[in-house]
Amino acid sequence: MRSVRSVLSVLSVRSVSALALALAALGLPGAPAVAAPTTPAARSAAVAPAPATVSVTGAGSASAAPDMAVLTAGIEVTRPTADKALTEQNAAAEALLAAARAAGVDERDIRTENLSLSAVYRNRDGEPDQYEAAGPRGEGEIFIGHRATQMFSLVIRDIEKTGAVVRAVADAPGDASRIHSVAFDVQNPEALRARARTSAYDDARSKAVQYARLSGRGLGRLLSLEESDGGRPRPVPVPVSSFSKESVPVAPGRIQDEVTVTAVYELR
Repeated sequence: MRSVRSVLSVLSVRSVSALALALAALGLPGAPAVAAPTTPAARSAAVAPAPATVSVTGAGSASAAPDMAVLTAGIEVTRPTADKALTEQNAAAEALLAAARAAGVDERDIRTENLSLSAVYRNRDGEPDQYEAAGPRGEGEIFIGHRATQMFSLVIRDIEKTGAVVRAVADAPGDASRIHSVAFDVQNPEALRARARTSAYDDARSKAVQYARLSGRGLGRLLSLEESDGGRPRPVPVPVSSFSKESVPVAPGRIQDEVTVTAVYELR
């Protein structure tokens, strides 16, 4: 009797399997789904909780003594006619550039930032100071002449020559000379940024280690790291009055860069 039942059971299973294959081949519904075998490892992975993590923010900074200076200087000439203003402006600009080159500024470090020619008027009933007309001349305004200006950016890579360059550029063009600003900077800002990154990373990891210890856990692997860009280091401006004929100034302060990172660590 048992053997008969076993045969019938096998036949029944085979019949169901054959029916399912036939329905699937014909594209008809009703094919019984065959459950995939579930292993203990698969069951464990399905119910495993997400690992505990800790997210921290690290701040780091680095500083360096400046090793270059950027001088912004120019020419300004106001004359009755445009031709005369341009002629004198060109002569003064050539004197400025020649003085800069003689003082040690390389040709590749001299750049024209601005060049302009504009009419200048004075208000008949207002202040006696001249001003540059922004639009069409109005009634009551007196034409003074034309103003020609040119602005240069000079990079001084030998920082000890900064005072000498400023003095030479200020003296050579005479009254037409204009010194606008002097700023100290570093020639290799990436090296400064790399040091700031290291400081920020160390700060973040130190915080993560502390939080892991406080929670009774061990610090696991780093899951993510994101940097907040703080921009490149800002140059240090120095008043032009700091420069004198008698001495070459020492660059004040230091150039500083700052970086912030957000790190996520796994807790074990």
